[in-house]
Amino acid sequence: MITTDSLTRFMFEQAAVRGEIVSLDETWQAVLNRTAYPPVLQNLLGELMAAAALLIATLKFDGSMILQMQGEGAIQLLVVEATSAHTLRATAKWSDDLIEGNFAELLGEGRLLITLDPESSDKQAYQGIVPLQGDNVAAALMHYMAQSEQIDTHIVLAADDECAAGILVQKLPDMPNADPDAWQRARQLTATLKVDELLKLDAQMILHRLFHEEDVLVYAPEGLNFACTCSRTRVGEMLKMLGREEVESVLEERGKIEVQCEFCNQHYQFDPIDAAQLWLPHIATADVTRH
Repeated sequence: MITTDSLTRFMFEQAAVRGEIVSLDETWQAVLNRTAYPPVLQNLLGELMAAAALLIATLKFDGSMILQMQGEGAIQLLVVEATSAHTLRATAKWSDDLIEGNFAELLGEGRLLITLDPESSDKQAYQGIVPLQGDNVAAALMHYMAQSEQIDTHIVLAADDECAAGILVQKLPDMPNADPDAWQRARQLTATLKVDELLKLDAQMILHRLFHEEDVLVYAPEGLNFACTCSRTRVGEMLKMLGREEVESVLEERGKIEVQCEFCNQHYQFDPIDAAQLWLPHIATADVTRH
């Protein structure tokens, strides 16, 4: 079993093909330890988490990427946020009548959204939206890449209650003297990778298994970890956006405001004194949790 969370980039030296392999162990366990997800939903969320790590690695920007699958079936929402700092977090919503079923049955009619939120205020956020299509998470994402980004991409994903993993290969713009058949070989070879191999073999073994007859440049692995960006200060800012009148109305009715982060289950509580401080100048709420 792979025990180190890592992402390994690789590139065909004589062809316009690049790729990444990701394995998530502790990062994935950090998600599962915070919420008891039904097994069928758990596997889909794990696959989406691995996919987020792969896709953000193809981008050259500082910020976060949010993958969302919204459905009208028993699974209503799958969300993963990945950042350029190599952190991940995930959450999901589902109905009580969730039972076993295939991808299309579980999500029903829905859509896939990918949002890029750059750190710099000088750059605008971007969001791409396509209908959910395909028999699994990987197929839905490949449809998105073909329709929204026009980039030839092949993705294989897998997840169980211990690990979430994935591999991505992408066709780059043609280069002089490049092998014209390399992309088809890379795509076809990647498609032969079995779920057990993806979950249990390390990146070097997978690359040897798939591409031992190719000239492949492999980069040093990059670490990944779970991290949530919630804080008492952020929750306070959210309450301020609701407006003072709305906040005071809730306090009058309930005596306190309680907020729980859907990603990490961190609990935040604001009493009337805490809320009043939100509108005082030069006073910031400390990032601590009140129970």
